[in-house]
Amino acid sequence: MPDTEAPWAGARLLPWPGQEGSPAFLAPHGGETQLAALADEVEQLQPAAGAEVLRCARPLIAEPAATVREVRFAAIRLAECLSDALRVAESRCARLALRPPGPNARTHEDSHGQVAADDQETRQG
Repeated sequence: MPDTEAPWAGARLLPWPGQEGSPAFLAPHGGETQLAALADEVEQLQPAAGAEVLRCARPLIAEPAATVREVRFAAIRLAECLSDALRVAESRCARLALRPPGPNARTHEDSHGQVAADDQETRQG
């Protein structure tokens, strides 16, 4: 998998690959841009697309009479969807790490002794 280390602080990993499959980033602008809005929209669509591919692939994979070509096609599509989901997860995790805790945040130690913010506001939704 290509290195997804942000080229500058606060850069957003976009939910689609850049040239030659390399990660694509959006520079932080401090506000909502058209590209950021498009990235948000794509991030919303990708899980539904992945679920649809999975829904179609399951019966095909379970079918003993499926051809190698059919199973390979399903595997390629599933791998694309997994790649999309991992990219979105990485992007969102990076953005959450940059966000300051809300006013109801508490800190606690996790099972590894790391101090983490527990943002009550985010979990209550």
